Amino acid sequence: MNWKHIVVAGGGVLGSQIAFQSAYSGYDVTIWLRSEASIERARPKLERLKAIYLDTLEKMKTDPRAYARGLSDRTDLSDEEIDLLKEYVEEAYRHLHLTTSYEDAFSNADFVIETIAEDPEQKIAFYKKASQYLKDEAILATNSSTMLPSTFAPYTNRADKYLALHFANEIWRNNTAEVMGHEGTDQKAYDQVVEFAKSIHMVPLCLKKEQPGYILNSMLVPFLSAAEMLLATGVADAKTIDQTWMLGTGAPAGPFRILDIVGLTTAYNIVIMHPDAKNPETVQGKIANMLKSYIDEGKTGINAGEGFYKYK
Repeated sequence: MNWKHIVVAGGGVLGSQIAFQSAYSGYDVTIWLRSEASIERARPKLERLKAIYLDTLEKMKTDPRAYARGLSDRTDLSDEEIDLLKEYVEEAYRHLHLTTSYEDAFSNADFVIETIAEDPEQKIAFYKKASQYLKDEAILATNSSTMLPSTFAPYTNRADKYLALHFANEIWRNNTAEVMGHEGTDQKAYDQVVEFAKSIHMVPLCLKKEQPGYILNSMLVPFLSAAEMLLATGVADAKTIDQTWMLGTGAPAGPFRILDIVGLTTAYNIVIMHPDAKNPETVQGKIANMLKSYIDEGKTGINAGEGFYKYK
């Protein structure tokens, strides 16, 4: 693998993290966004990530518990080595390129990671357009949380070089990268994506077959859905549900804190795919309406400063 130019399509919660982590790891990174307004919404996310990386590295000098696996493969860094990593953070932030131009973003891309909304129509429209600019050897991956690459492969104009690469939130700390191909994915392309994941300090987790939700979300989504059901049907409030989970399992965060990190828009896009979500009398309909009410108030999660909890 001799990739230099990485493009992340979308600047949401995970898109911004993938872009920043790739830049931190030495790649030339472009973030493609739909509009100038999207660019303005992405900038604060990148500023926040820069601050988190710098703060985490500084804490690593004195507190072993602050160690983040995505920032270094080593736990025994000297202060001087940590200061060098902080320079990498600053360099990554300065050189991230944001654009709305398809030609600017994709004509020189070696690898593209699509992170746009969990909406099949939007993804298909994006693939059809972007494929017109990609060079023949470019590899394309989706970071979709729940959708299968075989669904979209026919629209990419490179089915053999198309697969899924899924990251967990807080990529600098929870450094997993699930790699999932479809029946038509070329093994060489799959192996190159595995190598890329390693190069940005991730642990590649290789799936042997397609699975909606991969490994992580196959376990996480039902858990979060159960919590949403408890809140939407009035069983308990979000704080109590989180407290119950944390006290009962020793977990550091409850489901609604996790939902704030994931982003309520992503959670909403997942639930509305359920056929019952259009009926407000069903559990899925109640969950959809609950999430929509938060989104309509601008309470979309931690990046907005408020979701189920306030962060300002």
